[in-house]
Amino acid sequence: MTLFRNVVLVAAVAGLVAGIILAAIQSFATVPLILQAEVFESSGGGNHHDAAAAPAAEQAAPAQEPAAAEEEEGWGPADGFERFAYNVLANSVSGIGFALLLVVASEFAGGIAGWRQGIFWGMGGFAVFTLAPGLGLPPELPAMPAADLAARQVWWITTVVATGAGLALIAFRRSIVAAVIGVALIIAPHLIGAPQPDSFESPIPEALHHQFVVAVTLTNLVFWLVLGMAVGVVRGKVTGTATGLRDSFA
Repeated sequence: MTLFRNVVLVAAVAGLVAGIILAAIQSFATVPLILQAEVFESSGGGNHHDAAAAPAAEQAAPAQEPAAAEEEEGWGPADGFERFAYNVLANSVSGIGFALLLVVASEFAGGIAGWRQGIFWGMGGFAVFTLAPGLGLPPELPAMPAADLAARQVWWITTVVATGAGLALIAFRRSIVAAVIGVALIIAPHLIGAPQPDSFESPIPEALHHQFVVAVTLTNLVFWLVLGMAVGVVRGKVTGTATGLRDSFA
């Protein structure tokens, strides 16, 4: 019970800190780009490729389309503080979840002993959860085409698991065979390829999308570095003179 309590405590504190910092950075790094893309989406440009493929009978009543679109859109947080507050909440919950994964994985390898080791573990988390999946499924802006959601989720999860297993084999198994298998696992999802949409036509300018991909990648890099360092610092406070979370008391 003590081990479970300590793992949750370390993950909660570190994830909360990293999530709040991520939300703060996103407020001026990625949110403005999303708002720009929403302008293109609200203007109707994001539906051009759908309209071209639709039968003529489905385009017979354009006056009714705006109302139907509003009903399908549903509720969303208002721009400004409300949107920022929900973003902080979502990032905090996500941060705690990722911190739990990081703490559990690192404890099997002896734990993160300080913020310096936390940097390396954070880089590993960034490679597994952001860099590798992003090579096949780059971040998307509103009004951009996308493949089937279920197919993308399966490929994303497969890529994360394969990349994590591959890095573990390379880092913790002193064997050429293990290293070769690890590299093969990392490359395999990209050889298979991520699901792609039928058409890449989009009203979003290519420069805006490129800027968004760079911003998301850099903000996630900061998030994972902060998360790894925070886990190392908080874990050190919790363990004290003990060698690991199993032997410490919160």
